[in-house]
Amino acid sequence: MDSSFKCNRYTFGIGTVGRDMVYTMVSIYLIFYLTEILKIPTASLWWITGILLCARVFDACSDPVMGLVVDNTRTRFGRFKPWIAFGAFASGIMTVLMFSGYSLSNSWGIILFTVIYVFWGLFYTTNDISYWSMLPALSSDQRERERIGSIARICANAGTFIIAAGILVFTGGLGNIFGSPQRGWLVLAVIIALIMWAGQIVNLIGVKEPEGLADKSSHTSVRELISVITRNDQLMFTAISMVLFMIGYLTTVAFGTYYFKYAYGDENMYNVFAVILGVSQIAALVVFPLFRSRFERKTIYTAAMTMVGAGYIIFFFAPTNTMLFIGIAGVLIFIGEAFMQVLMLMFLADTVDYGHWKLGRRNDSITFSLQPFINKMGSAIANAVLGSIIIISGIKSANTVSDVSAGGIWLMKAFMLIFPLICMLASYLIYRAKYKIDRKMYEYIVWELEKRKQLL
Repeated sequence: MDSSFKCNRYTFGIGTVGRDMVYTMVSIYLIFYLTEILKIPTASLWWITGILLCARVFDACSDPVMGLVVDNTRTRFGRFKPWIAFGAFASGIMTVLMFSGYSLSNSWGIILFTVIYVFWGLFYTTNDISYWSMLPALSSDQRERERIGSIARICANAGTFIIAAGILVFTGGLGNIFGSPQRGWLVLAVIIALIMWAGQIVNLIGVKEPEGLADKSSHTSVRELISVITRNDQLMFTAISMVLFMIGYLTTVAFGTYYFKYAYGDENMYNVFAVILGVSQIAALVVFPLFRSRFERKTIYTAAMTMVGAGYIIFFFAPTNTMLFIGIAGVLIFIGEAFMQVLMLMFLADTVDYGHWKLGRRNDSITFSLQPFINKMGSAIANAVLGSIIIISGIKSANTVSDVSAGGIWLMKAFMLIFPLICMLASYLIYRAKYKIDRKMYEYIVWELEKRKQLL
């Protein structure tokens, strides 16, 4: 491979560090910010929980339309880069506005929040779809895609890990410097927006698209949009499986700060757990190519699901007077989930070629528009579960940790650990039953596309 294209492995991945810092701060810690920093009234939280759910569903359903726009884009900068640039800039602005600390105790504040949140979702989607749909356009070789995808997932998880492990420390320190916790969150939002822009500049300048995967098909019409998705059976089954996985994963992570504050009894230990999360996932992604060189995807996926299941069971029954068993459970869960994340990304990339082979049209962006759709549906349901459970369990109305009943703690643990495990098990069973693009089938698809001269 040409050395200029080897650089794609790194310049593509670096572009997502700041993006995932932004996404993690908004998708996982927004409700914590609203309840623990702004301390919004319970009535407002009910409204915002519903608004977040509806806005995420609306935003998710608009993703394929954005994918259509990107697929039909033809500029001298390519299909992807103009939208990457616009989406990064605009979503960064919306991120800063979202954490600007305005009042949410009245209807006008809630309306303003809704407008900002909806536009944040639309702009982030623009960037996310164009960014990830570039991946299958960088190589038609499965192993090379796995290398690029693994590095990108390492960078993405590094962004997530930095925020997950450091958000309370960062916002606390910045709050002390700038005079209040609210200002601490605002300054952090500004910093990560700048980091996102810097990473995306690296992506825009550094990534080179090979000409070997050019799409010779005509533009896709709005009328053809639905058929591109529904007629690609492997894409549909992959999407359903990924939605269930993301619901489980994001629900567990969203409850983390509340678990350590109210169940474990030491909010500061969440930082330790976040380190376990980040180190486990990044280590798993680093060694993924080694495992992939020795085992088939199905074997790795089954082993990863077994680790995740064992981790959730250990976590649920772990005593709360020591981090030992919680730490062991965390390692099992997040190593397994890291393997599952990168494999699902590869499954999705392969469905692009499958759709090209089956339908005669290479719709990279429409196909990858389902990734943000999947993430948003998972985030919407996870946030709806989180917002509802912290109210029903009594956590929202508790003045101190001791005000939450044993039943409330058990309810929180059930939705943090049992509910996600059920979702992930269902995701795995769908994959085993319905996904059929193995190595031999993929090689045949690429061979036939080359024979048809549909790959230049």
